[in-house]
Amino acid sequence: MSNLDARLDEMERVIHTSSFRENKGLGNEVGYYVFDYPPDKELLVRERIAYMQSKNSKGADGFELIVFDLYDIVIDILEQEGFLEQCYAFEKKKGMERITKAIGNLLQVNDDESLIVSHIKEHTPTQSVVFLIGIGKCYPFLRSHKVLNNLHQAIDNVPVVMFYPGTYDGQELVLFSEIKDDNYYRAFRLVD
Repeated sequence: MSNLDARLDEMERVIHTSSFRENKGLGNEVGYYVFDYPPDKELLVRERIAYMQSKNSKGADGFELIVFDLYDIVIDILEQEGFLEQCYAFEKKKGMERITKAIGNLLQVNDDESLIVSHIKEHTPTQSVVFLIGIGKCYPFLRSHKVLNNLHQAIDNVPVVMFYPGTYDGQELVLFSEIKDDNYYRAFRLVD
């Protein structure tokens, strides 16, 4: 069994404990967690999450496992607003930096009322555990620390676990071994 397999097993065990879902042991702070993993193991992590979601039963587990793929949310919003096709043309004309800024403005990623945060908040029932996936697929359009900072203001009744394809040392998120995603200090490492 690989180290990642063992960490995934431990993560699954931890989220099933009542103390995890009740935020005990964290000074009653809102439970925000990061599960980091090597980016080249993305498919393995996705498979495990899909397996966990398929076997989750609110009646038996005491919670509903809600998985949000941030990339899918971004694409859905762009399609709903009629901007997806325009993004392709805009990127060709103005370049990646400009399209990244335009998408960020549309999604209101710097605002408390971010469209992504609103979507997650609207679709998160009580007695659930939220998994955030798709961080790597969203780069550079969406930065994980911005999502967590805004979510922290909106969701405070259920634990949130962000699956991060990189490293997290408790203060700094590093994507693809070189791209720092600013400091984020309010999340706990889920397992070591």
